[in-house]
Amino acid sequence: MFSGLRIFKEGLTGNTGWSPHWRDPAPKAEYDAVIIGGGGHGLSTAYYLAKNHRMTNIAVLEKGYIGSGNIGRNTTIIRANYYLPGNSEFYSHSLKLWEGLEQELNYNAMVSQRGVINLFHSDGQRDAFVRRGNAMRAQGDDAELLDPEGVRRYLPYLDFDNTRFPIYGGLLHARGGTARHDAVAWGYARGADRLGVDLIQNCEVTGIDIESGVVRGVQTARGPIKAKKVSIVTAGRSGQVAALAGLRLPIESHVLQAFVTEGLKPCIDHVVSFGMGHFYISQSDKGGLVFGGDLDFYASYAQRGNLPMAEHVMEAGMTLMPMIGKAKVLRSWGGIMDMTPDGSPIIDKTDTYGLFLDCGWCYGGFKAVPASGYALAHLMATGVPHETARGFRLDRFRDGHGLMDEEGTGAQHNLH
Repeated sequence: MFSGLRIFKEGLTGNTGWSPHWRDPAPKAEYDAVIIGGGGHGLSTAYYLAKNHRMTNIAVLEKGYIGSGNIGRNTTIIRANYYLPGNSEFYSHSLKLWEGLEQELNYNAMVSQRGVINLFHSDGQRDAFVRRGNAMRAQGDDAELLDPEGVRRYLPYLDFDNTRFPIYGGLLHARGGTARHDAVAWGYARGADRLGVDLIQNCEVTGIDIESGVVRGVQTARGPIKAKKVSIVTAGRSGQVAALAGLRLPIESHVLQAFVTEGLKPCIDHVVSFGMGHFYISQSDKGGLVFGGDLDFYASYAQRGNLPMAEHVMEAGMTLMPMIGKAKVLRSWGGIMDMTPDGSPIIDKTDTYGLFLDCGWCYGGFKAVPASGYALAHLMATGVPHETARGFRLDRFRDGHGLMDEEGTGAQHNLH
């Protein structure tokens, strides 16, 4: 267990007394539940299955190492500033789980509620954010509308004199912020392991066994594993893994780039979003400026992006806050985003009995980690959708009923 005294002692003795945070077990021949994907969503699902539903004969199968996918390839933002019913209550639940996560897991996930400020640059955008803020407050979350002087008090370093994109104000979501992505994965992995879950790394799933419409288990690089229930929780690879079960999902996989600069002295206290360039930025605890922008707008499974989009993101950053122009960019990376036609996720059963899906997170995957696992665990254990995730049905893309187009951009994957 972690405690201040233990951390102090280890710091004085070279950190030589720590033991591994989780076991490295060999896969068993059979489990009650198998979760394909050892990222944030898969690990949180395993944790809540064990904690909330007393299921302990569970395996998480990860083709690489724990946390090697999108959970380590994002810009770490957490927030509950969604507008539409169906999304709003889900992300509200997720933020409440974030607020108690470190105490829940006894692990420092570096949750920092530094506040999220979404800027707007026209009368139409202001009206849209007024509606969004009212919806957030009606849901029970916080929202504060800022005029230009209100924004200046929080963000004096912005280019307020920009004649092309004048800053009309912003929407402050004070409870939003950031968390440390890899620490979230490690915390959930450690918590699940302590409850008896087997975390099996370097175990790629190569097939899904189905007999008479019922899932029976999986084929893996480390041999066959029988299972009564199987969940596909593989983010941008969801389409490929689902194809092993004969499913064609309504998703496209796109690359989303992110960037980080050299470490700087504290200069950006909030998460800031530019309303005219889909640019967002925050400063990490190491001092690096972490920022990103739009998707690369072409389907790909490559975890890298192209230079035109990198240039686009840099241009948006310089337009909003020219002060960052002298900062050196140290590295960039790409995450594979599983994009749905309405920009909202899927947490549902499939037509194959015992086979479940958790995918289609678009830009919202990291902030949803706690609530996603919570809801999927509830569905797997009880067969009934959790109340916060009732709208995330797979069949809404078949009949069009219940679509949640959060951004109002229509049924075009790469615009979400």
